[in-house]
Amino acid sequence: MLFDYSKVDADAVSEAVETAISRSEALIEGIVSVSGKRTLDNTLKPLEEVIRLGALAYGQGPFLGQVAQDEEVRIAARAGEERLEKWGLDLISRRDLYEAVRNLDSRLSNLSEEDAPAGEYGRALEFALRDFRLAGHELSASDRAQVQKLKSRLVTLGVQFSAALAEYEDYLEVTSQDLAGMPDSYIAQLQPGASESTYRITMSYPDVIPFMENSPRRDLREKLAFKFGNRAREENTPILQEVLSIRAQIAELFGADSWAHYKMVTKMASSPNVVEDFYRSIKGPLTEAGLLELEALGGILEADGQVLPVQPWDRAYCHTEQLKQEYQVDPLEVAAYFPLEQVIEGMFSITRQVFGLTYQQIDAPVWHPEVKVYRITDSSSGELLAHFYMDLHPREGKFGHAAAFPLAPSGLDLEGASHRPVSAMVANLTRPTEAAPSLLLHDEVVTLFHEFGHILHMSLSIADLARFSGSRTEWDFVEAPSQIMENWCWIPEVLETFAGHHVTGEAIPTDLVSRLAAARNLNVGLFNLRQIMLGSIDLELHTTRGSVDLEEVLRQGAAIGLLPHHEGTFMLASFGHLLGGYDAGYYGYLWAEVFGQDMFSRFSEEGVLSAEVGMDYRRKVLEPGGTKDAYDLLVDFLGREPENDAFFRKLGLEG
Repeated sequence: MLFDYSKVDADAVSEAVETAISRSEALIEGIVSVSGKRTLDNTLKPLEEVIRLGALAYGQGPFLGQVAQDEEVRIAARAGEERLEKWGLDLISRRDLYEAVRNLDSRLSNLSEEDAPAGEYGRALEFALRDFRLAGHELSASDRAQVQKLKSRLVTLGVQFSAALAEYEDYLEVTSQDLAGMPDSYIAQLQPGASESTYRITMSYPDVIPFMENSPRRDLREKLAFKFGNRAREENTPILQEVLSIRAQIAELFGADSWAHYKMVTKMASSPNVVEDFYRSIKGPLTEAGLLELEALGGILEADGQVLPVQPWDRAYCHTEQLKQEYQVDPLEVAAYFPLEQVIEGMFSITRQVFGLTYQQIDAPVWHPEVKVYRITDSSSGELLAHFYMDLHPREGKFGHAAAFPLAPSGLDLEGASHRPVSAMVANLTRPTEAAPSLLLHDEVVTLFHEFGHILHMSLSIADLARFSGSRTEWDFVEAPSQIMENWCWIPEVLETFAGHHVTGEAIPTDLVSRLAAARNLNVGLFNLRQIMLGSIDLELHTTRGSVDLEEVLRQGAAIGLLPHHEGTFMLASFGHLLGGYDAGYYGYLWAEVFGQDMFSRFSEEGVLSAEVGMDYRRKVLEPGGTKDAYDLLVDFLGREPENDAFFRKLGLEG
């Protein structure tokens, strides 16, 4: 039975967290009070149940800080998130619990290979001991206490940073004349301004992106970019400064070269040097391509009588003009063929065919009337696999980007009962209007498929332990199952199966979809240099010893992306990834795409909608989740060592 989100108030959020903590503390006391022989049943299994209870509590409480309509619920949810995370830090810092798990490991290591725990429980024990090491149990008592104190402060700061960004409000007031060239469907979704003839372009993506891509008003694009680049600046700048200082202190306590070195021991890349080598391997060719692309963008501006150089607020507009002039692709006209409901059904149809899945929308209590709930079953057996929620449009106080959230893990509880996973896709896609349904830009279609890749990763898990459920893999692999999904958005014969005009029902013209696909690599150099820029900024912030000049880091980063730094802006205050788990890990987007493209190469070679390849991918990559190392999953699915050839081909570079 799904959780009843419709009745949740601030007290219910707090109760969900406190109940989980109370039940967990009873389990922990049972573990540490064992007087006889330590076993999986009296030590490791109850510890894993604590992890499961924490995951459930997050889905019923703290998650609502991202989506709840009621501000009081959001505030309570963020307080609950802080409470739950700090309790977890206290737990992993307990010396008696560490000794219990270490003693279990000592006993089990003396067993014969036949009797030793295999599979998930053996791996869980290994991971538990690693967690204790990273909590400081190999440090002195005073240093361990300091680590705990500093990490607790990081939790508080992370919640504050996220809240400031989610609650931040600003807008650009414009007149009807200022919106010349923008389609009626865009204008219809804007909030009314202070007077009858004005409108407000808010900081939500469906407001900002179409304007930046299509408005010929360079002055207004600059003003909007300035506002967007300064979101939550006043609130979040001091938070970020303190976070970086604390992370450096923690790294020093562990004797690590930097926070990045400390954090990356659990990732595929293992160290910043590996990432820097990866960036070097692609940066040169991308820069060559980017300089040529920048010259072409400049030509667009000059043809409009504008002054060079190309500025950050020009890139999206010039890119759109190139699409129109060189490929005869108007993104806003293309959107007419991608009504949201039709795209969702197309996405379901593709994954139904390829992965053997069946979807059914169901009635269930939700946190907002716009939210929809779906059941996933296996097409062959009819077995229930998962449930997931879709919350796809912007609103006040809601999470401002796009992400997938695990609400309940797969696996076994302490009594041996099996549970299926629950997750939520939260996005900010174009709203419907009175005159038209939600019409998605193609970029939004890609976003939808990307996030659904995360949902499938979470939903198809067969892990017995919450620790390994779904997307709980190495952090720099977690984007691969979402990156692979994006490929189906660019294949003409696939798009033609679901893209149809929202008024006439006419299928998207073959020549249009072919031109759209042909434009996939337009400005690929500049796009990927921006990814390297963001990843390099992240690494610079987390490898620099001593104080960091944040403004200088931004300027140096801008040089990588080839566009000038937008003076007076401070995008780090809204760079949520820095406090959302991607610290010293933003490189993972490009890193994981190497593996995503490599995995999709099997589809390219054997059939882009091949059910045989799809089921192999489902069984060997999605279902195992974190029960195996990501590298082993790749080798198992590919039948060889991973390669980067497909990634370089996608970028238009030689492998």
